[in-house]
Amino acid sequence: MTSKAVILNYGVGNLFSIRHAIEKAGLNAEISSEIQNPTNIDALILPGVGNFKAGAEKLLRIKGWLADLAKSGVVTFGICLGMQLLFRESEESPGLFGLGLLRGKVVKLPRSVKVPHMGWNTLEIIKPSDFLDGISEKDHFYFAHSYYALPEDRSMVAAETDYGVKFPSIVMRDNIFGVQFHPEKSGKAGERIIKNFVRIAKR
Repeated sequence: MTSKAVILNYGVGNLFSIRHAIEKAGLNAEISSEIQNPTNIDALILPGVGNFKAGAEKLLRIKGWLADLAKSGVVTFGICLGMQLLFRESEESPGLFGLGLLRGKVVKLPRSVKVPHMGWNTLEIIKPSDFLDGISEKDHFYFAHSYYALPEDRSMVAAETDYGVKFPSIVMRDNIFGVQFHPEKSGKAGERIIKNFVRIAKR
């Protein structure tokens, strides 16, 4: 059976550049708002450009199905807003709930820094893993966000980035991965992250 990734089209994503990056790394990818055959999926990707409210509202219809898919072991990857939507709630949109696959909330960057955090920054690796294979703390990644995730359990934080506050820039829990930066816009280092993800998804 051919390995495949589905890039979820929920109206707020940077879809085509992510598909190109996934396919370049060696995994077939399709963009879809519906999944006809969930048994033929190795990876689910939630892209992210936009705000929590728009994302949460678009995902509401399929929220339970997405949770079941992740719990079944499908490798799930949230990028930027997609990472934030893995959590239950955000200060950006009180009263609206994300997927709740990871315990914690999303909060705003401090007033002491220019918001949004936009541009290149580095990672401090907290927990080495296969997902970070070949990644150095000297590598730079492209960020564009005003909010960040605050997990209840710090053990899921794999890397942090400093921008007025140290915030989780990579989270991992079992088959669920999230990055606050845009790997598809982060040059060779971003390509490496995506290659690592594809390798994990194909196991």
